[in-house]
Amino acid sequence: MSNTFSSADIKLCIFDLDGTLVNTIGDLAASVDFAMRSLSLPTHSIKEYTSFVGNGTLSLIKRSLPSNLQDNPELLSKAHSIFTKHYSEHFCDTSFVYDGIIEALHYLKSRGVKLAVLSNKPDVFTKAIINKLFGEDLFDVVLGAREGIPKKPNPTAELEVIKRFGFEKSECVHVGDSDVDVITAHNAGIKCLGCAWGFRPYECLKNASADYIITSPQEIENFFAKNS
Repeated sequence: MSNTFSSADIKLCIFDLDGTLVNTIGDLAASVDFAMRSLSLPTHSIKEYTSFVGNGTLSLIKRSLPSNLQDNPELLSKAHSIFTKHYSEHFCDTSFVYDGIIEALHYLKSRGVKLAVLSNKPDVFTKAIINKLFGEDLFDVVLGAREGIPKKPNPTAELEVIKRFGFEKSECVHVGDSDVDVITAHNAGIKCLGCAWGFRPYECLKNASADYIITSPQEIENFFAKNS
């Protein structure tokens, strides 16, 4: 981790969604379970699903299939279609915002920091979850996975967000809970604030070389306040 990472000049925070802002694993697991049962395939534990997420829903479904069937494109497509239909109706049955996140976001806005969401979850679901749990006015930009745009850790979408605001890279930080987020940030040339309350453990963020790691949403405000 970097010892020189300061929040004093940060003007844009780009947040991951799943495992960072919102605990979505229950709804994801329920929809994957539904798809697996529909195809008479085994389901998994919440802990296993937590290790499968991070690279988009297609990767989630592929990792959920038995290892000997993961390279079957027809089965993968069918399972993903079943999952998508079920998830579209149940994407927010049990998902909840982590304690302290709302307060941290309002604190950042009070400092004049712009807020964005960048997720590997399909764009339609990303926007639906944000609108339902946060409203339409809290974030300045909300982007999920879109056709033709490479997913994280490719930096294309991250750089697109930064370009929209016209900030210098030194004025931006990515906030996320996984090694995918750390790698995305560094591929884009910006710092990453690792969130150890999410779907990946502290050691995962440390091993990925997160620039700074916090263990609770309340520490977001503390981190920015002490660097004012």
